[in-house]
Amino acid sequence: MQSALKLFRQLSKLPVALASIVLFALMVMIFADVMMRSAFNAPFEAATELTRWFMAIIVFLMLPIISGQQEHIVVDLTDSFFSNAWAARIRDAIIDLACGAMLIWPARQVLVLAERARSYGDVTEYLALPQFYIEWFIAIMTFITAIVLLVRGLIVLIAPQLLEPSND
Repeated sequence: MQSALKLFRQLSKLPVALASIVLFALMVMIFADVMMRSAFNAPFEAATELTRWFMAIIVFLMLPIISGQQEHIVVDLTDSFFSNAWAARIRDAIIDLACGAMLIWPARQVLVLAERARSYGDVTEYLALPQFYIEWFIAIMTFITAIVLLVRGLIVLIAPQLLEPSND
């Protein structure tokens, strides 16, 4: 189990690198659009739809990583009620399991919408990119996030020492 977690930690670097590349591409595109708009009164027409795609890629590439490492924003309103480490562990496991289970429904709904867009032949306005590609991507990454949270919840319950930071 420890080696599997080590492998997943190493594999998690790939989406982070991809999201970084997409973020850099987004910055370059926005800079070029602003320069073209200001200097030549010729905006990049596809900038809006590319911005939407790039933002979706960045957010949904990072969603499983952030959820798996518990790096999301947390409000600690109930921490004083769970001063006992065992009770806090149970709380964290229930939250991870519940969030993982709840993410299955939106992932399925996005998949339904993606299939509908595919059957209708929906494309983006300027670049004519099939819209179902990004919707499939969102659905897949949401499913992966659900699985990550469910597995994390089980690990928190069964073997929380596996989630301790490692020195690799």
